[in-house]
Amino acid sequence: MAKKTVKKASPAKKAKGTKTSDKKAVKKTKAKSPVKKTAGSKKAPVKKRVITDKEREQREANVIANLEKKKSKPLAKRPKRTLTKSQVSNLLDAIVEGMKEKKAKNIAILDLTKIESRVCDQFVICDADSKIHVEAIADSVEETVEKLTGERAFHSEGHENSEWILVDYVNIVAHIFLREAREHYNLEALWGDAELELIN
Repeated sequence: MAKKTVKKASPAKKAKGTKTSDKKAVKKTKAKSPVKKTAGSKKAPVKKRVITDKEREQREANVIANLEKKKSKPLAKRPKRTLTKSQVSNLLDAIVEGMKEKKAKNIAILDLTKIESRVCDQFVICDADSKIHVEAIADSVEETVEKLTGERAFHSEGHENSEWILVDYVNIVAHIFLREAREHYNLEALWGDAELELIN
């Protein structure tokens, strides 16, 4: 009987002892844990916020400075090309052919070579009855020119509203207008000093 009581008493005492010691150890570790101190303290988050605010200000200033630099950069200049007379003639013929292919109306060539402040050497201008017609002529010009001369347009714009599509071949620029837009902008009058040639 004595052995049984010893066996029962010893584990119970050990268990009680271990529980209390475990609780004390947990309390001590909780009190000593740096995580709760930093989380509960008011100084640590304030320092972090001040640093992040400064960093944000610096980053915003850098972003604004970079945007201003980009805005101040000049646009890409149009390349200068020297074409022979035969190359110019072939390019003009191909542009006119592309316009005729889709039945463009009132085709005209403006020779700007004698004007000092010219953008290019020639304008080829035509008009169309509808926006779909304008798009079709512009596409035909690019396809025909590439097919006949191997040239690709340096720049093309105006496809968003299709009232005035400009196809730029550097030396020669093709202008495909909706009829009302051509009358409104009237490039022939704007470049009145240029030599005008009408294509039937």
